[in-house]
Amino acid sequence: MTIERIALPGVGVCHAITTGARQRLGVINRRHGRRDLVVYDQDDPERAACTVSLADHEAHQLADLLAGTVFVDHVRELELQTAGLTAVRIRIPAGSAADGHSLRDLQPGGFSGAAVVAVIRDGTLVPAPDHGFALRHDDIAVAVGDEYGIAVLTALIAGSRISAPGR
Repeated sequence: MTIERIALPGVGVCHAITTGARQRLGVINRRHGRRDLVVYDQDDPERAACTVSLADHEAHQLADLLAGTVFVDHVRELELQTAGLTAVRIRIPAGSAADGHSLRDLQPGGFSGAAVVAVIRDGTLVPAPDHGFALRHDDIAVAVGDEYGIAVLTALIAGSRISAPGR
């Protein structure tokens, strides 16, 4: 499947795809943050048949339903202050290997290289959660570590494994 990136001057960017069943879908990322899901007319693939506006959290939840994607948001301000350190926010998607499991379960054998230093749950900050703290769908784990450590932690949350030479 090919993803088309279409600039919409004054509006934002549209990413459009055509499925194997020849249905055309698009996502318009507006400059102010709103996203529109677009279903195009099958007879005229340039005309929108239906548009659904999504708030940021709704777009993330829809992405979870479709693919179980793990999103990693970098905290650039902190990274710029400390060379070699990466600070990220990792949203726990529905169906994640982390959902319902403690930080200890995620890091068997005391993995180091990255640490969850806080969790944001329902808009409330949980600073320095202990190893028994159980993550839930829609939590945002705030983690700090080196690039490799963050990659390993993200893979553990997604339920996949990664390897790197020399590690």
